[in-house]
Amino acid sequence: MCRIVGAPRTLLPLLAALLQASVEASGEISLCKTGFPEDVYSAVLSRDVLEGQPLLNVKFSNCNGKRKVQYESSEPADFKVDEDGMVYAVRSFPLSSEHSKFLIYAQDKETQEKWQVAVKLSLKPALPEDSVKESREIEEIVFPRQVTKHNGYLQRQKRDWVIPPINLPENSRGPFPQELVRIRSDRDKNLSLRYSVTGPGADQPPTGIFIINPISGQLSVTKPLDRELIARFHLRAHAVDINGNQVENPIDIVINVIDMNDNRPEFLHQVWNGTVPEGSKPGTYVMTVTAIDADDPNALNGMLRYRILSQAPSTPSPNMFTINNETGDIITVAAGLDREKVQQYTLIIQATDMEGNPTYGLSNTATAVITVTDVNDNPPEFTAMTFYGEVPENRVDVIVANLTVTDKDQPHTPAWNAIYRISGGDPAGRFAIQTDPNSNDGLVTVVKPIDFETNRMYVLTVAAENQVPLAKGIQHPPQSTATVSVTVIDVNENPYFAPNPKIIRQEEGLHAGTVLTTFTAQDPDRYMQQNIRYTKLSDPANWLKIDSVNGQITTIAVLDRESPNVKNNIYNATFLASDNGIPPMSGTGTLQIYLLDINDNAPQVLPQEAEICETPDPNSINITALDYDIDPNAGPFAFDLPLSPVTIKRNWTITRLNGDFAQLNLKIKFLEAGIYEVPIIITDSGNPPKSNISILRVKVCQCDSNGDCTDVDRIVGAGLGTGAIIAILLCIIILLILVLMFVVWMKRRDKERQAKQLLIDPEDDVRDNILKYDEEGGGEEDQDYDLSQLQQPDTVEPDAIKPVGIRRLDERPIHAEPQYPVRSAAPHPGDIGDFINEGLKAADNDPTAPPYDSLLVFDYEGSGSTAGSLSSLNSSSSGGEQDYDYLNDWGPRFKKLADMYGGGDD
Repeated sequence: MCRIVGAPRTLLPLLAALLQASVEASGEISLCKTGFPEDVYSAVLSRDVLEGQPLLNVKFSNCNGKRKVQYESSEPADFKVDEDGMVYAVRSFPLSSEHSKFLIYAQDKETQEKWQVAVKLSLKPALPEDSVKESREIEEIVFPRQVTKHNGYLQRQKRDWVIPPINLPENSRGPFPQELVRIRSDRDKNLSLRYSVTGPGADQPPTGIFIINPISGQLSVTKPLDRELIARFHLRAHAVDINGNQVENPIDIVINVIDMNDNRPEFLHQVWNGTVPEGSKPGTYVMTVTAIDADDPNALNGMLRYRILSQAPSTPSPNMFTINNETGDIITVAAGLDREKVQQYTLIIQATDMEGNPTYGLSNTATAVITVTDVNDNPPEFTAMTFYGEVPENRVDVIVANLTVTDKDQPHTPAWNAIYRISGGDPAGRFAIQTDPNSNDGLVTVVKPIDFETNRMYVLTVAAENQVPLAKGIQHPPQSTATVSVTVIDVNENPYFAPNPKIIRQEEGLHAGTVLTTFTAQDPDRYMQQNIRYTKLSDPANWLKIDSVNGQITTIAVLDRESPNVKNNIYNATFLASDNGIPPMSGTGTLQIYLLDINDNAPQVLPQEAEICETPDPNSINITALDYDIDPNAGPFAFDLPLSPVTIKRNWTITRLNGDFAQLNLKIKFLEAGIYEVPIIITDSGNPPKSNISILRVKVCQCDSNGDCTDVDRIVGAGLGTGAIIAILLCIIILLILVLMFVVWMKRRDKERQAKQLLIDPEDDVRDNILKYDEEGGGEEDQDYDLSQLQQPDTVEPDAIKPVGIRRLDERPIHAEPQYPVRSAAPHPGDIGDFINEGLKAADNDPTAPPYDSLLVFDYEGSGSTAGSLSSLNSSSSGGEQDYDYLNDWGPRFKKLADMYGGGDD
């Protein structure tokens, strides 16, 4: 049998209710009365009652289980009742007689039916500590008795007790370990038993929270509990003998951690952002703020209530918004939201648990920022009633005027962006208005050319409105209007030809000097006194001229329809008209001359070359005529053969096939192969007709059965065609160019080679003693010279005398060669000095003679030569016996030589 011995008085009402429920379930008592089962509940407390301390539990009998009961205390400032009937102390106070009695009410939320019960609190007597421990009554849980057999049958006993859960408040201050309940078995009278508990909080994590005395079975808690971590512990109690054998079946022990209000509400966000359109009506939803409480949400500790602490700014009303205290929904409560006045509101929101009890509930705050969004409640308004602008005529895409408006709505939104339109004054659509996206100004622009001579001023009526319509209920006109006055500025315009192009019809063949037409231009500037001058701009064939003053066009050459400059019988000429305005302007006009054909071109045979076989059968050549004229001055054509030479009609015959084609055939049975020129008379159909003898080159050849020529080589040998002759001429010209280039290159190379050789061979020139050596080696000592020839020129052989006209190789005569003196071949006693003087005079008068005594620059052969300087040479050893004093008489050209050899010992 399960027994509970020594239960504390605070748990007696709970146990009694459980007992009543168990009896009703077993069927022993069938009657049920709704209400409190007892008239008075009692509890024994210590003198100091702490805030949140559980005092006792009251039980309300709910027979049908459908009633929703709400508890209230007659002294809510001191006591509160949870939904499960647990009574708590709202504040800390010393227990006295004034707190000893109070009432608890239970009210049905639906039917509002109400019940009450009295609660009596008594002060615990003061006893010594040891006496308190001995007198303390601890709840005792006894293992239920097992089912036994009687006479071989199972004997059924009464239903076992259901162990009620143990309620333990969280955050208890101790002392610890704190005894909770005592577990014992009825068999401990006969056996030595050992008790233990298992489960989370005992031998499973978190371990060590609950311990049990293995001998006495006393279950204790070792430290304060936290409901927010673990709200319920489920333990199992075991009883074994000293050998470890199970004596009783394990029993379940449930420990509920009673919630205490130890957590403040926490908002999900510290700052909440929301929006509401301006002009919203009261009751408009704005946003929802949410806070959470870690305490039990089903108890007062976790029931939150919201309220608005402050609003900034407080205009136009300090209570523009309200909040649902349970859901946190913020709605508007007053009218007058105007973004143009207040763009943002800041609300301080407070969340309080204990159902918002300001005395016992814990609170926290957050900030709600509400932005007032813009709606189109302000139309655009022009800053002036009239705007002014000006534009030069004939200009497009020019901004004429800048229209400015003001709009109090939020910039760069559809409620602020302006749209402009022209409502009057522009029937032709010459103006348009575009909106500047940055400044919202209207830019009046010219989209079609404006003529000053037609209209000097435009007065436009313009309107401005927003992209979106005005909000409902706004007492303003939806648009604003203004006037734009546009002045047109006169400018010098281009003269223009009318009509352009101008078309005239004339026969070809007109002689030079014929007046064709007058092509004049008009000046659109009627209010300017200007003169127009004409010039020819384009005349491909140079057939026309135009009078610069009156624009009269006259021919200066014969007009020819067959000219390549005429396309489709039309000749185009362009003329320029220029005025004398500031700045001068010009315009162009095109004259199109449609040329009428005359019969001025004789027909020609086509093709001009053909082939035919030696025998008449098969033998025929189809020919036609080419005439550059057009109908009726072209076909049909007449074809005939001339009377002379007589061999033409003897050998050939021509037959007309139709108006454009004829057939040429051999008249004789055989004609030797070769190339024959057959003259054909062709006459066109002009009025008068025009005839022409055209030559057809016919190649007569041997043919096979198919009519194809087989002796091509023979015909080619007999004569060459035009293409072959042109090819041969081109080859000859190219060959001649190559030969000429080679000759020029050879001459240039010879001249370059001769330019390096300044003197002729010394054997052919006796005027100086400069010798050319083919190899480098010895000097004058290595040669045997006969210097007597310089003194006795009479002894020189006549054949050795240099002929007239032989000159040095470095001379380039550009004039007629002078007549140098010629020495007589007959010997005479004269000295060579006279001859040299005469030659010197002739050379001085010769403009082509180079300066022999000037400094000559030879090729630089580098430095460091081992030859040494020529100044060290001494020729006294070879010619010391000769007298060179006569060199002083030879003039300035031999002065240096005379100083070297004619100076005696010096």
